[in-house]
Amino acid sequence: MNKQSSKVKRILSGALAVLFVGISAFAGGLANTREVSAFSLSPMNKTVVLNPGESYRDTLSINNPSVNGEGDFYYKIVVKPYDVDENNNDIYDSYSDHNMIVDWITISNDQTGVVPPNESKRIEYVINVPETAPAGGQYAAITVMTDEEAASKDDSYGIRDNLAIAYLVYAEVTGNTIRQGEVTDVSIPGFLFSGNIEGDSSIKNTGNVHGRAKYTLQVFPLFSGEEVFTNEEDPEHELVLPGKTLYHKTLWDKTPEVGIFNVVYTVEFEGVTSQASKLVIKCPIWLLFIILFVIIMIIIWIVLKVRNRKKTRNQE
Repeated sequence: MNKQSSKVKRILSGALAVLFVGISAFAGGLANTREVSAFSLSPMNKTVVLNPGESYRDTLSINNPSVNGEGDFYYKIVVKPYDVDENNNDIYDSYSDHNMIVDWITISNDQTGVVPPNESKRIEYVINVPETAPAGGQYAAITVMTDEEAASKDDSYGIRDNLAIAYLVYAEVTGNTIRQGEVTDVSIPGFLFSGNIEGDSSIKNTGNVHGRAKYTLQVFPLFSGEEVFTNEEDPEHELVLPGKTLYHKTLWDKTPEVGIFNVVYTVEFEGVTSQASKLVIKCPIWLLFIILFVIIMIIIWIVLKVRNRKKTRNQE
C-alpha cells in the first residue's frame, strides 16, 4: 500500500512539474513577446531646398506600435553627419564640407522622452541656415534611438534592444549649385546559368549637390517586339551624393529558367543618358550539359555513319 502511495505521489509530482514548466514557458513567451516591440519613424527622409540666412521648420513622427498595447518606448535624439562609403553604405561619423548642416539643426522638443504604447509623438526640428552657408548639398541624420538609461528604470518597458533609426535630411543650399555627372558604366550579362536578368551600372556625381538617377529595364522575347517585362511606368530612382560613385543593379525578378531575350537597360543622370542593349541567353547548367551531350552524340553518329559508308564503298 505504501509502495502504491509513493508511486502515486511520484506521478503527481511529475505532473505538477510538467505543468509548472509549461506555465513558465508560457509566461516566458509573453515576456519575449513584449520585448519584440519596435518603433518606427514617419517619414523616413526629407529633401529640402534651403536659403542662406533663413530658417526651415519641419516635423517627424516617432511611432510605438507596441505588441498587446504594452511597453513604453523611451527615446533620445542625436543629430549626426550623413555620408556614404565607396560601396554606398550609410555612415554617420564622417565629417566633411557636405554635412556642416549638423551644426544648423536643433530639436524643438525635448531630445529625450517617452512614447506610450500604440501612440505617436511629433518631433519638430529647425534648420537655421547661416548667411555664409556654401551652396550645394548638405546631409544629416536625425537619429532616434533607445534611451537605455531611462528604460532601465521602468520594469514595464517594452523595447529592450538598443535600436536606432535615422531620419535622413537631403538639403540643397541655393547659390552656385553645380549639377553634373557621368554614367561610367552600363552593362548587361550576355549568358546566365542561374539568377535573374539584370542591368549593372555606375554613376559618378561630379557636381556639388545630390542628383537623382533613373534606371529603366526592358525585356523582349527573341522574335517579338512586345515586352515581357518593363519598369518604364515605375522606374527605379536613387540619390547620388556629390563626389560619390553609385553602383546599382536593376533586375527582372521573375526571369524564367530558360529563354532567349533582347534586353535594353537605360540609365539617366543629370541630363546624361546611357543605354546598353544585348541578347541574353538564360540556360541552366544541367540543360547545357544535356545539349552538349546530344550534340556530341550527333557528331559521333555522323562520324560513324561516314565511316560505314567508306567501308561499304571500299568493299564494293
